[in-house]
Amino acid sequence: MDYAENILGTIGKTPLVKLNVLTRELPCLVLAKYETFNPGNSVKDRMAVQMVDDAEAEGKLKPGGTIIEGTSGNTGMGLALVAAVRGYKMICVISDKQSKEKIDILKGVGSEVYVCPTNVAPDDPRSYYSTARRLSEEIPNSWYVNQYDNPSNTKAHFLTTGPEIWEQTDGKVTHFVVGVGTGGTISGVGTYLKSKNPNIKVWGVDTYGSVFKKYHETGIFDENEIYPYITEGIGEDILPKNVNFDIIDGFTKVTDKDAAMYTRRLAREEGMFLGNSAGAAIKGVLQLREHFGKDDVVVVLFHDHGSRYVGKIYNDEWMKKQGFLE
Repeated sequence: MDYAENILGTIGKTPLVKLNVLTRELPCLVLAKYETFNPGNSVKDRMAVQMVDDAEAEGKLKPGGTIIEGTSGNTGMGLALVAAVRGYKMICVISDKQSKEKIDILKGVGSEVYVCPTNVAPDDPRSYYSTARRLSEEIPNSWYVNQYDNPSNTKAHFLTTGPEIWEQTDGKVTHFVVGVGTGGTISGVGTYLKSKNPNIKVWGVDTYGSVFKKYHETGIFDENEIYPYITEGIGEDILPKNVNFDIIDGFTKVTDKDAAMYTRRLAREEGMFLGNSAGAAIKGVLQLREHFGKDDVVVVLFHDHGSRYVGKIYNDEWMKKQGFLE
């Protein structure tokens, strides 16, 4: 009989899917690493298990303990699944710009959820970074995950996502493109792929209001680059330790409107019902057109599922309020 011991055994081995419509003007083959096939419907399931495995091995997470994490939703979901299977409590600290669906889903899988204001500095005691850290200090037998600086985040993608992409493309991948938030995916996958072929180009997709692109190009952390933005799951107003800028060949920035519109186009033209960052990622690929040749194989990673954005990206009234639809 062929079955998994528990739901965590179904994480990974996600398919590569060819894009046909939105990429028809490109000279190359574009393949999506389709991470919604993970049980928590996102790429974050991979590193959630790895971070918990390593914390258990290091004695940081003990039986009956509480896992605490600041999350935009998807990491919280992955951690909540691990917590449910292994008997931990789960507290998610989330910013108020995240969709209601994400908050409801986290509660649905047994998490306690704290909602914090988005438009405050990272070191403000009200921020979701500070709140998660404070809760971990106040609650006995708890562990603060800190996906931004936790090396197990990058490790998960070096051990699983990168090798899968290499094997699925038979080593023919020439470019890897992905939205960057904590940096674990781009750094882990990028490091693995470049270890197999140093000529592979690794591109990050950033958003306006985030510091990554300018920092990568100039080495300057420019606070004037930071302002509130709508796109979920990518960009940062901090420099997470998991972002290995030496592995990244460049960044391209995508507007909130383009990210939203291309997310909807993926659903309607490719049949791919995906989250907000997928629209940013595919628009990023289109913006990088001049870097691709006819023999290239471009892999773009799609992080999460459209069900988390039904009240926002897929809601015409919400889109009109943002000025994205007439």
